[in-house]
Amino acid sequence: MGKNERGPGNSAIMAVSLPPALGLSSAPDEIQHPHMKFSEWKFKLFRVRSFEKAPEEAQIEKKISSEGKPSLEQSPAILDETDGQKPALSQPALKAHPTFSKKSHDDGKAGDKAIHQANLRHLCRICGNSFKTDGHNRSYPVHGPVDGKTQVLLRKKEKRATSWPDLIAKVFRIDVKADVDSIHPTEFCHSCWNIMYRKFSSAPCEVNFPRNAPMEWHPHTPSCDICRSARRGLKRKSHQPNVQLSKKLKTVVARARRAHRHKKRARARISSKEVMKKISKCSDIHLSTKLLAVDFPAHFVKSISCQICEHILADPVETSCKHVFCRICILRCLKVMGSYCPCCQYPCFPTDLESPVKSFVSILNSLMVRCPAKECNEEVSLEKYNHHVSSHKESKETFVHINKGGRPRQHLLSLTRRAQKHRLRELKLQVKAFADKEEGGDVKSVCLTLFLLALRARNEHRQADELEAIMQGRGSGLQPAVCLAIRVNTFLSCSQYHKMYRTVKAITGRQIFQPLHALRNAEKVLLPGYYPFEWQPPLKNVSSSTDVGIIDGLSGLSSSVDDYPVDTIAKRFRYDSALVSALMDMEEDILEGMRAQDLDDYLNGPFTVVVKESCDGMGDVSEKHGSGPAVPEKAVRFSFTVMKITVAHGSENVKVFEEVKPNSELCCKPLCLMLADESDHETLTAILSPLIAEREAMKASNLVLEMGGILRTFKFIFRGTGYDEKLVREVEGLEASGSVYICTLCDATRLEASQNLVFHSITRSHSENLERYEVWRSNPYHESVEELRDRVKGVSSKPFIETVPSIDALHCDIGNAAEFYKIFQLEIGEVYKNPNASKEERKRWQATLDKHLRKKMNLKPIMRMNGNFARRLMTKETVEAVCELIPSEERHEALRELMDLYLKMKPVWRSTCPAKECPESLCQYSFNSQRFAELLSTKFKYRYEGKITNYFHKTLAHVPEIIERDGSIGAWASEGNESGNKLFRRFRKMNARQSKCYEMEDVLKHHWLYTSKYLQKFMNAHNAYRNSGFTLNSQPGVGDPIGLEDSLETQDSMDF
Repeated sequence: MGKNERGPGNSAIMAVSLPPALGLSSAPDEIQHPHMKFSEWKFKLFRVRSFEKAPEEAQIEKKISSEGKPSLEQSPAILDETDGQKPALSQPALKAHPTFSKKSHDDGKAGDKAIHQANLRHLCRICGNSFKTDGHNRSYPVHGPVDGKTQVLLRKKEKRATSWPDLIAKVFRIDVKADVDSIHPTEFCHSCWNIMYRKFSSAPCEVNFPRNAPMEWHPHTPSCDICRSARRGLKRKSHQPNVQLSKKLKTVVARARRAHRHKKRARARISSKEVMKKISKCSDIHLSTKLLAVDFPAHFVKSISCQICEHILADPVETSCKHVFCRICILRCLKVMGSYCPCCQYPCFPTDLESPVKSFVSILNSLMVRCPAKECNEEVSLEKYNHHVSSHKESKETFVHINKGGRPRQHLLSLTRRAQKHRLRELKLQVKAFADKEEGGDVKSVCLTLFLLALRARNEHRQADELEAIMQGRGSGLQPAVCLAIRVNTFLSCSQYHKMYRTVKAITGRQIFQPLHALRNAEKVLLPGYYPFEWQPPLKNVSSSTDVGIIDGLSGLSSSVDDYPVDTIAKRFRYDSALVSALMDMEEDILEGMRAQDLDDYLNGPFTVVVKESCDGMGDVSEKHGSGPAVPEKAVRFSFTVMKITVAHGSENVKVFEEVKPNSELCCKPLCLMLADESDHETLTAILSPLIAEREAMKASNLVLEMGGILRTFKFIFRGTGYDEKLVREVEGLEASGSVYICTLCDATRLEASQNLVFHSITRSHSENLERYEVWRSNPYHESVEELRDRVKGVSSKPFIETVPSIDALHCDIGNAAEFYKIFQLEIGEVYKNPNASKEERKRWQATLDKHLRKKMNLKPIMRMNGNFARRLMTKETVEAVCELIPSEERHEALRELMDLYLKMKPVWRSTCPAKECPESLCQYSFNSQRFAELLSTKFKYRYEGKITNYFHKTLAHVPEIIERDGSIGAWASEGNESGNKLFRRFRKMNARQSKCYEMEDVLKHHWLYTSKYLQKFMNAHNAYRNSGFTLNSQPGVGDPIGLEDSLETQDSMDF
């Protein structure tokens, strides 16, 4: 505060200016501090201070004297200069004016406030105790940097807090950033410091907080407890106001003083800005806001300009108080003016500076500026300005961001090695001189030590530990995420991984692999339940908590319909939490897709996410220990795949992500695992109904998720296409596969489908099946069983999962291959001549076919058709081998033509995008399907007269309509879910435990981690190294009985 200013504390001091005609000498220039003992300042309330008379005051004074008003010379004040002290006015003899008495009363109130503020300086801000209770009288400033001892402790604990307000907020839950000096104390005691120190040192706390709750502070009142306790037992005398001055003279003095105060504050503001500009010295390296190509509003220009130099932000940084500056400007100001924010004086340190959010930086880089060169009138974005200016080498106006060499000022790491040497030449010479003098010429150790100290100073202790390990020759080790990817991909159990970890550490002396607790910490980020999110509007009948991990699939269900205890084990993720984790796992891919489409990074949506759902039984998964369990142990898995993500941009939807391999097990994320039979309708309904309820709730809501530092909106489209025919009939309430109603897409019967093989359309839907179930349940027309069955077209139970009417490409291949396998047997037995063959003869035909296929095609006989056998069976080579067993040439030609037509049609439903991959086959599909149907009804009439298989009907009648609706059939198949069956068995063996409940949890968790795209990147990097010639020891790992190469169960799986 300036010398001529009156603050709230010294308002009781009456400073009066006297005319120079009185011949009085001036009072001292220093301001008497208001917070003094009463005995010292009670006789100095009315001291005389002089200051230069303003011209307005002189005119007013002349006017007063001309009007005949009594001047100060005529007042009975007597000057006392006998003791050589400075003159003082004697006690006045004038009568006090009422207005002046009121003003003196206000000054007395201000004096009480000053006393209150002085009393606050002796109290602790946190607990309210007096500093006098501490024998050493130790105190610490509330607003300021931490002391050295606490700073050392925070560095050891890797804490980034550097100021007391942050520590007080963490320990005591008190926000001191908004404190007012007239209400709150500005220091805290040593006891509270001790509590904070022991809180972070993890030592047993011997000092207890003296209060149950933090101290509450209130403004000063006449009944203030603080002031009452301070003056307890002290009786003060009352003072009469000094009314020696007239009302007009006092008004003139107050007016002149206020004007002088405003001028001084304005000059202080202007001078502080000018000082900061002189400190930054950035006018030659930063762009002025006058070069902006667009005339933006003033508040926008202020938001993108530095608060110190008022230029456009260059390398912007953000302080903890959310003010933005140029990095060079703020660092220079902090070095010269102290560790305080130049805008709000909040404590600020170089370690607190952080980069702003990406959206702000992208907006800043997209600003258009004019080139300052005279001969150039171009407007370029700020991001490309340096590159543009480099073309004006001889222009004097383009001084911005250019060093003495005439090139754009680039970051040190972006320079060539020669340019780095040139820029660091002086520093290199200084370091070399120091190393020669102190360290025997070891420049490398000096540089590494400097780097290590810089990391420690910024509390980046993890990198510092890695650097220190390299300096000591111990190596830096692998990241926990890399070790987690290795463990999951090689199917190592906890004991196997820990044995490998200890063995490698004992042999090499280095901690290459991370311990298991570090891997568990890395798992938390990748599993559902880690990221916060919000639904707008909130999901109906779904909890709003976001930290939900693995839950029991049978929660709330104690018994089944038949009132026997449920022995089914089911573990699952909550659907919305799993979708959030999957989106955050693909964050880099989504942002990269937006950049590839030239979209802004700060685009917040809405994003549309298309999800493919799959559900299938895994058959018998029981452990084969000796005789095995009495009852086969069957399992069911429900999973989903994020197929495509689009974002609304203008009037069109732009695709930012599309799954490249939609049928790979690497992208098919498990949602629910259950030890149950897929034929058990009651159990399946009880477990999957909560999932379906969550899915239905998500359809009518939008997800709000922070991605890339920006809140973005997502909405979901669910397509249940990954179901085989058996499960579709189960969840849609249809009769079994042997029903008269052959198709799950239309209402055709088996007889109608055999008579009309091609011309059918999709008529069934989930809503229609629900309506037919109500008709089946209530029988409103009082019909007989056969009539009612014909009316509902095969619906016999309530549908509970909505599926998309489609064809599962994988099971379509398997079903058609099984039918061709049957045709081969019948052709070998010449059934077209002798249709009434016995059962023994048919078995002999099958044995002959199996023996011949094993000899010619190396196809081993199987009990049940699977995908691999079907792919190898459906080839022209197989037909040629079968023709060797058939004597008739006419049948040879029929079989070859039938297989040829099938192989032409197969790519249409198997390819991911048939319009791009096989356009000719797609165009010829209708012709090929009609010719295929004609062959079945003529050459193979003995097999297909009055009947046809389900998948032959779907292949011939519904493929073109589905392709026209969805664009693909193969991309929406359940192959990824089927490929996960082997993974289930491997992960179950990996996590074998006594309790099957925990075993299912670990299987679900590790299967989810196996599909993480973040972990897949590490394994892809290994594949790239291996393909470029870098090899690892392919021997089995320590304690790994299966070997590393044996873990490659499927074609698309990750390998190590």
